[in-house]
Amino acid sequence: MDVDDDMLAQVRTLLGTSTTKATINGALAEVLALAARREVLLNPELVAGSAALADDELRRSAWA
Repeated sequence: MDVDDDMLAQVRTLLGTSTTKATINGALAEVLALAARREVLLNPELVAGSAALADDELRRSAWA
């Protein structure tokens, strides 16, 4: 597997891991957790206003 050594080192520091395997597994777990949080935030039945978050134009205009 060809991995960017600089990115691996940065992620290793952020996650506090000591091995490549632990770093990659930790990064994968973080991506899955991020996806789960996003799914909850965009579920209008769970979060008030989340339907607006799913609208790209409304989301962009909030930062303008």
